Amino acid sequence: MTNIVTMQGLNKYFGDLHVLKDIDLTVEQGEVVVIIGASGSGKSTLIRCVNGLEEYESGQLTVDGEHLAPKGSNPKALATIRKEVGMVFQQFNLFPHLTVQRNIMLAPMKVKATDAATAAGTAKKLLDRVGIGSQADKYPSQLSGGQQQRVAIARALAMEPRLMLFDEPTSALDPEMIGEVLDVMRELAKEGMTMMVVTHEMGFAREVADRVIYIHEGQIVEEGKPEAVFDNPQNERTQSFLSRVLKH
Repeated sequence: MTNIVTMQGLNKYFGDLHVLKDIDLTVEQGEVVVIIGASGSGKSTLIRCVNGLEEYESGQLTVDGEHLAPKGSNPKALATIRKEVGMVFQQFNLFPHLTVQRNIMLAPMKVKATDAATAAGTAKKLLDRVGIGSQADKYPSQLSGGQQQRVAIARALAMEPRLMLFDEPTSALDPEMIGEVLDVMRELAKEGMTMMVVTHEMGFAREVADRVIYIHEGQIVEEGKPEAVFDNPQNERTQSFLSRVLKH
């Protein structure tokens, strides 16, 4: 299989704080990798490095064949990666003054010079795909949180990404809305989308992940198949973390 992401000895600092420590990680094409860990462990920073939202200080990072150099020193590669990698955040970040359909059309038209008619057709298909085709002409404020997050997923898919990054996409949602977003992500996984997912949804991780990564204080301390990590964790830090989160 082809590696879409390769990290070797990657280190990231915020001032004197060493946030990521010698991270070695690969993600294969079509693989779903779920990253778990306590708040502040470096999970979100790790995936934000993948599309250059955070610059790293040392090590190596290759995304879809492009070498993303430390501290943003390869802007051409960064521009290419931004076109190939979709990202969905905790907050929806939709433009409130644009309709749902226009929110999805914007990036392909601006970045890929897609004509308006083609972009509109793609947006409609993607809204149907995430289950809210009837909401195309509404504005974000007229939608529920779960619907807005599904629009955000559709917007990322409009760029036809080779890799999707999800940074705790359900953490800002009410409990009854979480399931509808996870259902969309399950379908993407079934369709073979390469995904890196930071989440606290352990049931989703167990069900959908090909591999689970546990990060503690900026280091990968355990990784493996979901059944291995959840049912028989080897590291005592993983054991402690899971004993806390799986009680709830």
